[in-house]
Amino acid sequence: MWFRLLVALATSIAPLQALDAADSYSVSLRNISDDKAVFATVEAPKPVQARVRTGGTVAQLTVREGDRVETGQVIATVGDEKLALQMKSLDAQIAGLQAQLAQAKTDLTRAESLAERGTVPRARLDEARTAVDVAANALQARIAERSVVERQLAEGEVLAPTAGRVLSAPYTAGAVVLPGEVIATIAEQNFVLRLRVPERHAQFLKVGDRVRVDGEEIGLSGTRFGTIRLIYPRIEDGRVVADAVIEGLGDYFVARRIRVWISGGTRQAFIVPAPLVSTRFGVDYVRVARDGGKSLDVPVQRGRSHPTPEMPDGLEILSGIKAGDRLVRP
Repeated sequence: MWFRLLVALATSIAPLQALDAADSYSVSLRNISDDKAVFATVEAPKPVQARVRTGGTVAQLTVREGDRVETGQVIATVGDEKLALQMKSLDAQIAGLQAQLAQAKTDLTRAESLAERGTVPRARLDEARTAVDVAANALQARIAERSVVERQLAEGEVLAPTAGRVLSAPYTAGAVVLPGEVIATIAEQNFVLRLRVPERHAQFLKVGDRVRVDGEEIGLSGTRFGTIRLIYPRIEDGRVVADAVIEGLGDYFVARRIRVWISGGTRQAFIVPAPLVSTRFGVDYVRVARDGGKSLDVPVQRGRSHPTPEMPDGLEILSGIKAGDRLVRP
């Protein structure tokens, strides 16, 4: 029993060893952000609605929830049977007016020939010319009406106003819609994290502040950092709303909840690389360099992880070391 205690004591207090300068770290007291964990949701910056321009029946719907669309892509076609009937009626009127114009031109040619020989009065020639003008104007009017109806038929195509992913498409083929109704809601690309922070932390939030997300939260490895892009001036339900941009967020699930670390102020602390801390028998140790090129294991109190872009494996040490100590890899 005594032999085992002596072995454990000898193991917990390591002997003096030579210093490897390549793995040393100088301890200093630094200002760090006092991170607070809040929940954020993945949101599209501005969901855009694709609306119907003309009423009718949905003849075709080419997208469903989750599909990706591009700007200008046809996502639905709305048809109106009355417009098709009106188009046929105008086609028949145009054909009749074309025949009327051809007859008026024939009469004008005959009247001009007779007028040259002096067999018809001048008034008859003027009447023939007027008839040609009236028929030509009537034909142009019907062609213009047909263009209007043709445009209305073309407006039955519902186009995607922006590139992104379809969040909702509430209608199916055969449904009757009115002008202005929403056929689909599209989430813009480049999703953001929408933070809702308690208003007591509003004074610490600034545009450009760094936020931190554990990679596992978004299906990636390691720690991911982003920045706050926009802080909304309106407080909702006692919370400040802000948008943060972060890489690797994905663009499929909307309203997904993710834990985000934000700055709640600053404080001073000791931050060291995690590989310099070892654990034996439930006690954490760091190896401190001493005079003469030797080192000694010193017990410390570990805090929580505090990764930064400069030190992704940063770990806070609450006690056991002081500024100026030089740590070496155990």
